[in-house]
Amino acid sequence: MRIESIDVYMGYAITVKVNTDTGLSGYGEAGLQFGNSRMAAFGQCQDFARMALGFDPMNTEALWNHLKYDSFWGVNGGPVVMGAISAIDTACWDIKGKRLSVPVYELLGGRSRRKLHAYASQIQLGWGGEECGEKAFGRNLLRDPQEYYDVTRRVISEGFDTVKVDPMHVPGPWVEESEWDNHIGKGYRGVMTRREIQLVKDRVAAIREAGGPDLGIIIEAHSILDANTACLVGNALADFGIMYFEEPTEPSNPRLFRYISSHCPIPLATGERCYTRWDFREFLEDRSLSIVQPDLSNTGGITETKKIADMAAVYDASVQLHVCGGPIATAASMQLEAVIPDFCIHEYIGGARKNDYISSGLYDYQPKDSYIDVPDIPGIGQEMSTEEINAALHVHIQ
Repeated sequence: MRIESIDVYMGYAITVKVNTDTGLSGYGEAGLQFGNSRMAAFGQCQDFARMALGFDPMNTEALWNHLKYDSFWGVNGGPVVMGAISAIDTACWDIKGKRLSVPVYELLGGRSRRKLHAYASQIQLGWGGEECGEKAFGRNLLRDPQEYYDVTRRVISEGFDTVKVDPMHVPGPWVEESEWDNHIGKGYRGVMTRREIQLVKDRVAAIREAGGPDLGIIIEAHSILDANTACLVGNALADFGIMYFEEPTEPSNPRLFRYISSHCPIPLATGERCYTRWDFREFLEDRSLSIVQPDLSNTGGITETKKIADMAAVYDASVQLHVCGGPIATAASMQLEAVIPDFCIHEYIGGARKNDYISSGLYDYQPKDSYIDVPDIPGIGQEMSTEEINAALHVHIQ
């Protein structure tokens, strides 16, 4: 078997379809459809597609090393390079499963669990419609603590027992709407004002009140804080029983995580902006992370993410894959999460209920009562829908 051609699509997500001379095809995804790197990922997937032609897709280890070490920029590569490697690697695992007529989890050691505990992610953006949150610049953004109470009640009514929120992401009510774009998601460097910290506390307090003592709460910071501010926020929220504190600052300097972990009582997590096992090494060696969060669609695909999870197990760190991509990346992540012994919880983005997400995949996997079933059809358990294929920008490489 050999790779005969590769189709690269830019639609809802950046997706590749690896085609073989036997007629079997597999799907993979580069995790850069959000942010501002879509075109870069689309181009990089085309470049690496040319490198992959002629390879046997069953030899995923050899192909992974070829793309990393023979491409020059694959060595110490960032999200664009590793995103393209991830897409091709995942597609090859999809082909493996289809050729052997088994789900990918069977090839990774077998299933440790049939269902994945899932949490409702990014509730500060509203949940399930425009009626839940203030509409501004095409976004639903929760400002008032009462809105955080209301959205939590809504999420609980849908069966979730754990939520994730970034209480710093949306500006306070004292910021005029005309100035929102100067504040939304912007970083806090130095000391937050007392008013800003109080707003963060009030929002989280509303979530705790709405969910009661048993609700799991994960705090997200999207790396917008510096180490000092992260410590202030972490200590301000210490009494709310937080599960973990995600991306309290950017991961470029692991020593800052060690500093934060020694000055903040909440367990720390990061990983969506770490791109190989080498990027996770120091975090694990000094045990500044309790939760590692590799994104399978930009950390090197199934081949590399399995190694990261195994390495984390040595240091008693749990694994929560970062999952906010399209249906291909989501299904592939669930295959790995079904296997690894150090699995923590599955990330479920409320935006996944949007029609453009659902229609871009052939199958629709949704959680019920806080758990989501692992796909058990051959391969990763997901393909692009005909609607998505027809609508996407497409380049055929052969």
